[in-house]
Amino acid sequence: MFSRRNRRPLAPGLSAAWEALDAGDVPGALRRLRATGEDQPLGEVARVVARAAGSAGFDDLADASAALAAAPEDPRALYGFGYACVERGVPYLAVPALREALRHSDGALPVLRELVSAYEDEGRHREAATALARHESRLQDWPDRYLLVFNAVLAGDLGLARQHHAPLSDPEDARWQPARDRQNRMLARAADAERAGPLDLADLRGWQYVMGGTVLGTLSPYGFDAGMNGRYAWLQDTEGQCLRGLLRLRALLTATGVRPASVSLLPDRDSRILGLAAAEVLGLPAEPFAPGRADTVVVAYDLDGVAAHDGGPELIGELFERTAGQVLHAHACCWTDPPAVTPDSVALLHQSVVAPWGEQLRQGADGGVERGPADDRPEAEIAAGITGADPSGDLGDGAGPADGDAEFTAFATAVGGTWLRGDRARVRSAGPVPSSRFA
Repeated sequence: MFSRRNRRPLAPGLSAAWEALDAGDVPGALRRLRATGEDQPLGEVARVVARAAGSAGFDDLADASAALAAAPEDPRALYGFGYACVERGVPYLAVPALREALRHSDGALPVLRELVSAYEDEGRHREAATALARHESRLQDWPDRYLLVFNAVLAGDLGLARQHHAPLSDPEDARWQPARDRQNRMLARAADAERAGPLDLADLRGWQYVMGGTVLGTLSPYGFDAGMNGRYAWLQDTEGQCLRGLLRLRALLTATGVRPASVSLLPDRDSRILGLAAAEVLGLPAEPFAPGRADTVVVAYDLDGVAAHDGGPELIGELFERTAGQVLHAHACCWTDPPAVTPDSVALLHQSVVAPWGEQLRQGADGGVERGPADDRPEAEIAAGITGADPSGDLGDGAGPADGDAEFTAFATAVGGTWLRGDRARVRSAGPVPSSRFA
């Protein structure tokens, strides 16, 4: 006879995940588990996860999964499975189990907090705020009501955030004070962003500023009404786009009254090229980056590229705590996986980008698509091409809002009172702006 443990699940999605495990494809099994949705029998899901976790050597998750498979309605087993899933980086598997654990435990706060953690890891801030608000009468100020305010902000519900922020007491535990200060800054930035623009769910520039204090220089002119709202997907960058981003940086510095004395060059080739161009555009001397230098603009092409350079992780660490007057500008930032350090200014948001001097795709001699060679000219020569480029930009499909110099300068002027105030906290969420990933 076959044991129940080895029986193939009957649900189609779970069966497909089981087959992936038969082939030794643990990542494929997890992708199929995500695709099945959250209405599958939890005991059956746990059997698949137990097998995947065992194959990956995650004994804690394997044990928690086996316990849930044996007792799929046991609140302790549900919580243990959810906790282990969050710890092992698969929060989407934790959500349905923790919701059930919360229901069976009559809203126990430890379970609620773990569910909120899973929602946050998935960028599901509206559901996190809703879950917390549903149990408002039993919430403690720290961390529960703080988490309600934080998730309400990232869900785009400033009314709910302000309602619960106003009575929030100062934390008795000093470890929570930085979180309190960050929340105060977020709501102060929201007030400025509301004066600068609509701050509705389509206001990408406004929400980027609210979340992390980053001023977004340019909006993608394509796919605005398809959920991208000014973000790029895959982008082959151009010298003109680089120049446009630097001109927006110059306008931001002028509008806010920030007067840097130099441009600091980061060591990776992409950043050095852009930094040399920035020095020309801003009319400032360029010098190698030095930690602690005040009154300087640190220019990165892509902060992930900086991190990948020799000594990059240490250099990124030095950019977390920036000195007075030190401005970090990044040309391109990934919005689906933000960099470890939050820039003060960013020219564009993308999912994938190829620098103008990188190995861009082109049409080959046979009419097909091929990857061309990288531009190996000296950095200064490529930088000169940027400063001499046409920055006017693509008109796009006409679906997006106006993004001219006047609109950008008005925004920069409105947020000048809160820009560069306090530390720059990394926010992993893409925010409340609808998108193909966080719809």
